[in-house]
Amino acid sequence: MRTRKLATLLAGASLAATTTLVAGAAPAGATGPCGSSYSRVGVYAISRGDGTRTGTLEVYYSSSTGKNCALTYGYGAYADTRSWKRVTISRGDGSGEDTDAGQYKTYAGPVYVSAPGQCIDVAGTVPDWVTRELNNVHCG
Repeated sequence: MRTRKLATLLAGASLAATTTLVAGAAPAGATGPCGSSYSRVGVYAISRGDGTRTGTLEVYYSSSTGKNCALTYGYGAYADTRSWKRVTISRGDGSGEDTDAGQYKTYAGPVYVSAPGQCIDVAGTVPDWVTRELNNVHCG
């Protein structure tokens, strides 16, 4: 009986730690959602026309790999709730597109594109009718 209580306590602590890392900033040196060499370079709200926020589009970059990465998280009523989430990334000319979409609880992605010396296009959707698109951004 004592072992079961300890296992339940440890599982709860693990879930709390995971939730904290997703919701808050990752500690210095921690591996982010795209990998250990990636740094966040952009955070963009996904909102309805009336300004109600439904999601967050995050963009990361790794100077060691030369790749960009993106994820789309739910926000508010769509956070930690199974709902349509989509993320797309490509080079600014539309090539190299990578997309992830589905009924996800937390986020869509990560998706990656190699675009050294180029701009990228990124888009995030939460739920299926609310999209944020950014074209020719994070050039380098």
